[in-house]
Amino acid sequence: MSKSLQIVFGLFMVVFLISCSKTPYTNRNQVIIFSPQQELQMGYQSAKQILEKERVSNDPRLNAVVRKVGMKIAKAAAQPGYKWQFFVIDKDIPNAFCLPGGKVFVYSGLFRAVANEDQLATVIGHEVAHAIARHGAERMSMIELGRMGKQIAAGAIGGGKYAQIINQAYGAGETFGLVLPFSRKFEYEADEIGLYLMTKAGYDPKEALKFWQNMMRITQNSKKPPEFLSTHPADAHRIREIKKLIPKALKYYK
Repeated sequence: MSKSLQIVFGLFMVVFLISCSKTPYTNRNQVIIFSPQQELQMGYQSAKQILEKERVSNDPRLNAVVRKVGMKIAKAAAQPGYKWQFFVIDKDIPNAFCLPGGKVFVYSGLFRAVANEDQLATVIGHEVAHAIARHGAERMSMIELGRMGKQIAAGAIGGGKYAQIINQAYGAGETFGLVLPFSRKFEYEADEIGLYLMTKAGYDPKEALKFWQNMMRITQNSKKPPEFLSTHPADAHRIREIKKLIPKALKYYK
């Protein structure tokens, strides 16, 4: 069997064996080639590097409210294998992120858009949703499978003088046809799952609309790429979709 056929067969078997994975709540089929253990280890290692690089806030009020809201969301997420930790990074950026395994980072600049605990729960619920839906591992799997596809194409036509064309074609196709659209899909999905989590934790999902309106206001003068070139949906589109989901989210309210 030729090397290219071996790669094709191996790729087919990998996808066949792991394509039965599904996201929580939304039940979307996923293709993930990394084990949960690999994913968690990568998350813990990344968290260690971030904590060595970034300055953690000493503000007791911000740390207390982030941990309070975070632990309530984590309880609603019901992932006993995760080691949840919540950090405030002292940097004036309106952003937050969660690494695999439950390490959540909230930048102090985000509080310019956060008016209450419910709105903070919108953000933390969204980030926790990324983690429990394994979006990071799914995106890495897409990139790795794309790399394998590039190898197959190169092997099929001989590589050599065509290598640059292959790289350019796969690079553009992977970015605009796969990674960016799926990144936006992940964002919408995290919005949805996050709404359910914050509502299960006792927070008002209607505050999610106010939070994103606040984000639109504080970032209106910042330079944003067109939506098709961005990994995130436009704020107005995000708000529109959240409005549709609120009645469904309220069914989780305790």
